[in-house]
Amino acid sequence: MRKKKNQAEFVQWFGPLLDALRELGYSGKPKEVSEKIAQNLNLEEDFLDETLKSGGNRFHNQVAWARQYLIWEGLLDSSERGTWKLTEKGKKTHLSPEDSREIFLKWVEINQKIRKDKSKKEIIEDQEEETPESAEVSAENNLLSVLKSLSPSGFENVCKELLREHGFENVEVTGKSHDGGIDGFGILELNPFVSFKVIFQCKRYEGAVSRAQVGDFRNAMIGRAEKGIILTTGTFSREAEKEASRDGAPPIELVDGVKLVQMFEKVKLGLKPKTVYDVDLNYFEKFKE
Repeated sequence: MRKKKNQAEFVQWFGPLLDALRELGYSGKPKEVSEKIAQNLNLEEDFLDETLKSGGNRFHNQVAWARQYLIWEGLLDSSERGTWKLTEKGKKTHLSPEDSREIFLKWVEINQKIRKDKSKKEIIEDQEEETPESAEVSAENNLLSVLKSLSPSGFENVCKELLREHGFENVEVTGKSHDGGIDGFGILELNPFVSFKVIFQCKRYEGAVSRAQVGDFRNAMIGRAEKGIILTTGTFSREAEKEASRDGAPPIELVDGVKLVQMFEKVKLGLKPKTVYDVDLNYFEKFKE
């Protein structure tokens, strides 16, 4: 099934997002929810692999915007980081396309009143290309921009530091060109008795890493390490994800731009923490009457 492309395309995911979360037991991880929607609606692979100008995945970004509108409407809970969760109201709510459109228009108008420098059309156009986080105050877009601005060797070395902070030992960057796509290696110790060698590849990308690139990396990995990791500032195609976890083949861990930022945030590498409060627009709406 291929959805027709139009402005504010994300409105069509409002109802399916609620349905997906109900099927997942009322909560789920972002990627898990997107996958459930794609599965339920039998969406085409080429549509699911489309990217934004920034390099992010267009479909997942649309689903993230659908989530944001449903949070404003009080149907989703935003209190738990990294988990999408239905509120009690959301558990009982089923949205038709008309219902979804009404919610969308309501909150576009509210946002337009808040952002007086933007017209409703401009707000919608921004949402088509931005993530909900980058439209507010977020480290994600800034950090990815910084990482993309590094030299190839600089990106490899900062990834080396990141892996060290996450418990890898003896991490080294090969510093060699054409080394079968291998940029570095390290040792991951699970406990005093079990450890294994890991090799990694760093891709300073805008778009999606392909299945063929994952396959080439695995071929270079065989016989040299027990596990491989590909870190990118971009995304991975669905076929690349399938190739990485293919049965009978050495496993490869995929770290896309979103997960990469989360890894930096977890160990506070190159980041200075600060407190940021988001305004709960739904709370104040009842005081306008």
